[in-house]
Amino acid sequence: MIRFLKGLVLLPVAIVVVALAVANREAVRLSFDPFSPDMPVFSVTLPFYLILFGAVALGVVLGGIGTWLGQSGVRRRSRDRRREIHRLETETARLKTQVPGGDDLYSRGGTNQVALPAPR
Repeated sequence: MIRFLKGLVLLPVAIVVVALAVANREAVRLSFDPFSPDMPVFSVTLPFYLILFGAVALGVVLGGIGTWLGQSGVRRRSRDRRREIHRLETETARLKTQVPGGDDLYSRGGTNQVALPAPR
């Protein structure tokens, strides 16, 4: 099902990309020198579709980097919580081995009741 939906979305996108590349094959001069438009220091002549796709790819990469940097706090909290969960699971396992009767403490119909310490 996912393969079908992926094909349903990607096929029209591929058709549009190919049509855009075929329609914009003319060479365009890309200049990085705003001060001398007649004789730029650095310029390159490329097909327009390469410049367009390069700009889109650069935008996707920069957006991904920005998103990744923006989520650093979420990743840090998740890592800290995973460590805390591991610590608590280890402590729980250690405490279960110290209690006589262990896991079957509540399976005897409540005959062995355990008093929990008062909350702080």
